[in-house]
Amino acid sequence: METSSRPIRLVALVSGLFVALLISWSSITYTVPSGFAGLVFRTFSDGINPEEAPVGQGFHFKAPWDRIVIYEIRQKEMQQKLDVLSSNLLKIQLDMTVFHEPVREALGALEIERGRNYEDAVIVPSMRSVSREVFAKYLPEEINTSKREQIQVEIEERLREKLASNYIQLNDVLIRNIRLPQTLEEAIERKLQQEQESLEYEFRLEKETKEAARKRIEAEGVRDFQDIVSEGISDELLRWKGIEATQNLASSPNTKIVVVGGGDDGLPIILGNN
Repeated sequence: METSSRPIRLVALVSGLFVALLISWSSITYTVPSGFAGLVFRTFSDGINPEEAPVGQGFHFKAPWDRIVIYEIRQKEMQQKLDVLSSNLLKIQLDMTVFHEPVREALGALEIERGRNYEDAVIVPSMRSVSREVFAKYLPEEINTSKREQIQVEIEERLREKLASNYIQLNDVLIRNIRLPQTLEEAIERKLQQEQESLEYEFRLEKETKEAARKRIEAEGVRDFQDIVSEGISDELLRWKGIEATQNLASSPNTKIVVVGGGDDGLPIILGNN
């Protein structure tokens, strides 16, 4: 009787262990989704060790008394509408978008020092402080024109440095929809229009000046040519050219009367031809 009860007790023990394993399965296993990383909080040790590498995606085991902190490590986007002041204390509104992700190797330090709400605790205040520092150096008319690219670069450099010190990687910054006071925008537009008109006038003036210089050079060339030609023509040259022309006509097949020496200057006279 006692021998036959042993298998029953063994089956009951195995069944009990199996049930206990099923009940505790969720406490000793965990899964890290794709695009995330996990930090193990060791309850009976020192909690999260910032020097310990984060756990990658997939299925893992853990001690039942420990817990897992999951972090998204993909790029995320943070948008903010900001109010800043220019160097002459005029209010400027703008939209800023920051693309960021946590530094994977520093997730432990990020959790300990900043926590999972690091976007509200670090990124938003950094966006506000950096944008105000940079825009305060420029006049409003520079912000939407000649200095806009420089402002963007400066904001990105400062923000990258500030986030890096908080274990966050900055990927890109976009500044959009910069809105100046309406009266200021109208004044800037009038100024730009006046500058454009001034440039057009200077262009026309320069064009006319060059055209006048061209005509002056052309006239000087014609005058020099006439001086050279008049100096080279003499009575002897003209008489010789007349004789050459008479010889050519006399040798032509047309009938004519040539009186040699009949002119006042001694040149031949051609009376007629048929």
